[in-house]
Amino acid sequence: MSIATIIIALVLALVAWKVLAGVLRIGAILVIVVLAAFFLSHVLSQGTI
Repeated sequence: MSIATIIIALVLALVAWKVLAGVLRIGAILVIVVLAAFFLSHVLSQGTI
């Protein structure tokens, strides 16, 4: 492989890593929000924990 090909591959890998990290971060935030909403609705409907 030429140097240009290696550089392009590294740039693509870096971009893919950033996108994946962003998706995982958004997914984790969504899971936390859903769990918090479920917990709060459960507590409010029961009146007790």
